[in-house]
Amino acid sequence: MVDLIVDANVLVALLDSVDKWHPTAVALYGTLRDTGARMLYLDCVINETIGVLGRRVREQGRTSQFGELLSHLSALIPEAQITWIYPEVPRLYADILDLVRSSNGELNFHDALMALICRQLGVRYLASFDRDFDQVPWLERIEKPADLQAVEGGKWIG
Repeated sequence: MVDLIVDANVLVALLDSVDKWHPTAVALYGTLRDTGARMLYLDCVINETIGVLGRRVREQGRTSQFGELLSHLSALIPEAQITWIYPEVPRLYADILDLVRSSNGELNFHDALMALICRQLGVRYLASFDRDFDQVPWLERIEKPADLQAVEGGKWIG
């Protein structure tokens, strides 16, 4: 079974049907589920997802949809499925800043934290539409179903 971290932009697009990435996110999520990938959800990703959804519905005059979007998120990812990494921030703080610095700010604090947690957990794959992750040598970004390649030994089956 392949472990994969799911980024906030994939979750937002999956939940918000008016997001430009919605069809891609639905297809990607379905393919990941069908191939048996173990999708991991980090607390910082949930934090960002809720913040983006809230800001988006306010800016687009769709605040009446926020409760429903939040309910869909909670149903998709129950609290027990969240990987709690914020307690690691003090230990990783210097490394996070180093990674942000080495990317000249392209990776933000949460993205650097996610990348370092992936390395720490031995997770090679990240479902994300954010190309900034492409510069992280220990990560392979999965953006669309076609990015999933058939590999032997418990890897993608496609």
